[in-house]
Amino acid sequence: MSLRGEVCVVTGAGGFLGKRLVRLLLEEEQAAEIRLLDKQVQPQLLESLEDCRGDTQLTVYEGDIRDGEFLRKSCRGASTVFHIAAIIDVKDSVEYSEIHGVNVKGTQLLLEACIQENVVSFIFTSTIEVMGPNPRGEPIINGSEDTVYECALKFAYSKTKKEAERRTLEAHGELLQNGGRLATCALRPMYIYGEGCRFLLGHMGDGIRNKDVLFRMSQPEARVNPVYVGNVASGHLQAARSLKDPQKRNAIGGKFYFISDDTPLVSYSDFNHVVMAPLGFNIQEKLMYPLWLLYTVCFLMEMLCTMVRPLVRIVPPLNRQLVTMLNTPFSFSYQKAKRDLGYAPRHTWEEARKRTTEWLASELPKERERIRAT
Repeated sequence: MSLRGEVCVVTGAGGFLGKRLVRLLLEEEQAAEIRLLDKQVQPQLLESLEDCRGDTQLTVYEGDIRDGEFLRKSCRGASTVFHIAAIIDVKDSVEYSEIHGVNVKGTQLLLEACIQENVVSFIFTSTIEVMGPNPRGEPIINGSEDTVYECALKFAYSKTKKEAERRTLEAHGELLQNGGRLATCALRPMYIYGEGCRFLLGHMGDGIRNKDVLFRMSQPEARVNPVYVGNVASGHLQAARSLKDPQKRNAIGGKFYFISDDTPLVSYSDFNHVVMAPLGFNIQEKLMYPLWLLYTVCFLMEMLCTMVRPLVRIVPPLNRQLVTMLNTPFSFSYQKAKRDLGYAPRHTWEEARKRTTEWLASELPKERERIRAT
């Protein structure tokens, strides 16, 4: 099935994954119109898409995901919505009301807009973090959609994405205004890397400040499976195609799928080193501090920040949940997405690594200059 001639909405279109998905839609689907919905869309994005635009109309919708009328206008006449927009926060630096408003309320309002405006397909970008890891750091190795895991989510980000995912999947089969039915599904990507990844840039900046030695925050045995941004975009496209297929629509509707690829299992810190070693970066051999000490320091910092929060909001640079996430083996298979959606990684690990390293190389001089200037 194809989205050719249809109207697609991409929320978070100006972000890391959103930009990649828009380009993929232009290159492969020849949609009649793609609506780029975001709080702000840089003019450079539209310019960068001219080489693959063809006859597809690109329309920018700038506004607040919490504005129901704005969402209705954005969805009017559309057939497929890719909901990527979210606040990503692994340090609990954003007030809960703000992150809940965007991640949960925004998703609910968008679902309601789809029902009111007769949008038939809704693909939600979830995250591996709705699974955990739990505070005990219990590992999952090559998990699947059927894996049972006792999880008590701590991050506001994890909690709100889990709730938004739940609402999305429960909306499958909702009656549209025209008598049709809404079909929904959710994708849970692993940690996404590639050109434009702000987390990789941040780690590279920290390494520059540390005389080109990357900090080790993960034990080597805490292996995860990061996923390349181009493959995540491909997973979204396959999900949309499958929801259009009458034979697959009800079979996959209301379900979630893990999206990974053939990137080798590696710890978060060692992954940073793999893509930055060709640029001359080394990595610390051992953790900066023993895990028990990191947990203790984080606990004390969290208690202190809680005590002074009525007066001032202080965000510690590290917390116990982040330390747990960085040091828990946590990997998942994409085999169900392959079977049900026809998903397969279109970019090999070698290609993904090469592209990521080349992008980091292009950013390295600017990052060094920025750090020298501060």
